[in-house]
Amino acid sequence: MWRNIRIAILIAILAIVAYGAWLDQRRTTSWEYTVRVGAFPVNADGSAVAATYIAALDEAQLRPVSDFLAREAHRYGVSIDAPVEIKLYPPPAAAPPVLAADAGLLGRALWSLKLRRYRSQVVGDIARSRPKIALFLLYHDPARSPTLPHSLGLQRGLTGVVQLFAARAQAGQNAIVTAHELLHTFGASDKYDPVNDAPLHPGGFAEPLREPRYPQRYAEIMAGRVPLGPGHQEMPDDLSQVLIGPVTAAEIGWRPH
Repeated sequence: MWRNIRIAILIAILAIVAYGAWLDQRRTTSWEYTVRVGAFPVNADGSAVAATYIAALDEAQLRPVSDFLAREAHRYGVSIDAPVEIKLYPPPAAAPPVLAADAGLLGRALWSLKLRRYRSQVVGDIARSRPKIALFLLYHDPARSPTLPHSLGLQRGLTGVVQLFAARAQAGQNAIVTAHELLHTFGASDKYDPVNDAPLHPGGFAEPLREPRYPQRYAEIMAGRVPLGPGHQEMPDDLSQVLIGPVTAAEIGWRPH
């Protein structure tokens, strides 16, 4: 009897958590009000370069991301002036949990639970106007890490773990990666071939109906590259060369599916 009661209580708790997560996701994609996004910089490698970069970081350096989303939202007829507001917070006391490169299904599930707990602790320390979405910006010294770990954005949990270079010269690329992971938290999916990173047609093309198909003029944000020809693509320099394509716009609620 007591076992059945415990199971019923656990199921009820899980249902409440699931409903709360669903409600948060629905609210963030209603586009009826500005979604508050918290940006939390982290010195990912403990370097002096990353520490200096973070100390000089301000919200103006994150504004290209919110400006990009506003520009694209208005292009799709979303009426709200500022769909997203990104606020910079002080660095958290500790870095977020690391997902092992070889983590299996169980390992990813455990990491997700640890990340949710970490997010709850960091956001819970904010006294008022807590952000709906938390982006943990992990900065690396480019001299130490010429290539970065894979970034992740999770709609369930409304959290992004974004790997970035601690270099002003990389500001344009950093903004693209941040916008990409932020859109994951709104429900956007990747639109590139995981084998060769080539944008997939039609979803990975900013202008999928363009004739002729190649060369494309822009990168689609969830594909990350400008398709110039079959098997030939290049990285955009910054968000001025990037659009949100119609498939992504439908995924995040900007147009009908």
